[in-house]
Amino acid sequence: MSKKKQDAPEQTEEVKEETKEEKEEKKEPTELEKAQQAQAQEHDQYLRLAAEYDNFRKRSQREKDSIYQNAVADTAKKFLPVYDNLQRALKNETADEAFKKGVEMTMTELTKIMEGVGIRPFGAAGEPFDPEKHNAVMHVDDEALGENTVAEVFQTGFTLGDKVIRFAMVKVAN
Repeated sequence: MSKKKQDAPEQTEEVKEETKEEKEEKKEPTELEKAQQAQAQEHDQYLRLAAEYDNFRKRSQREKDSIYQNAVADTAKKFLPVYDNLQRALKNETADEAFKKGVEMTMTELTKIMEGVGIRPFGAAGEPFDPEKHNAVMHVDDEALGENTVAEVFQTGFTLGDKVIRFAMVKVAN
């Protein structure tokens, strides 16, 4: 029994020590600790605000760039019928060489201006068919051409960077 009595006081001392540690943990923070926590919160808010502003700046720049590209694309779409008509005029035979030379000069100037703003034509016979760029309006069985190859171009397609302004209208070989 004496051993039990000796063990019992040790256990109560441990319990008392734990409660002292708990009390130390429950102490209210000092003024220095409060100031450090406040400073850490302010620093965190500053970093969040700086990141938010950086994201806003990048988003605004992307929007500005896309507005410019959309304006160029919309303007180019309005000039594409002129390009098509000049292309048809060049394909037709004419006896007036001066007229033909004038149409060629106009076509050259129009293509130079379009390339200057980043608009590139695509869609030539013999290139592989790409459904993301070409609009297949006809199919033909031709053993001379490979499978899914553009056989004939009815209307030239145009891109502005990676954006397709107008799909090329083509005949595809199967």
